[in-house]
Amino acid sequence: MTQIVTIRRARPDDAPFAVPLIQETIGHIGLVLTGAATDAEAEGVMTEFFARPGNRLSFQNVWIAQRSGEALGLLLGYAGADSGALDEPFREHLRGRNLPSDFLSEGLPGEWYLDTLAVTEAARGHGVGARLLQEAAAQASANGLERVGLLVEHGNRAARLYEREGFSVEGKRTLSGHVYDHMIRPAQNTAQ
Repeated sequence: MTQIVTIRRARPDDAPFAVPLIQETIGHIGLVLTGAATDAEAEGVMTEFFARPGNRLSFQNVWIAQRSGEALGLLLGYAGADSGALDEPFREHLRGRNLPSDFLSEGLPGEWYLDTLAVTEAARGHGVGARLLQEAAAQASANGLERVGLLVEHGNRAARLYEREGFSVEGKRTLSGHVYDHMIRPAQNTAQ
């Protein structure tokens, strides 16, 4: 009998699980946001931000997928219209280090922006990502938004999961020198 994957809101003490998984997933973007030269340095900065409210990587914007109390993956997201305000603490951090702070915010108005979807290696291929995408749709609906949006680097295998879950490419966006497909789906998925 397969145990059910449940979703819960993250807490500040989830940082040791969440932060490395976020950085592993967002890579270059994490370095840009934090002004770090290495993943380890980025994780240190992200750990501080994770515990604080009011920024894009705050625990307040994270949901944890778990089975029998074991964390399996996470979803990080927020209303796209809030992207600029949620990025401002990172811009302030970069200005304080005399680093460029002119990066583009990712989310767009009118969508619930799925910033990061990450599943542990051991849990991949077992429906955890699909369950987290269902939670993203539920959050969009709960926030009065009719669609979920995300960015995925062209060629990323995760795009197949997104397509199976009803996402389609709406356009391309370039962030920090990398090209991403902007994918959207209705909050109420009609593809299933």
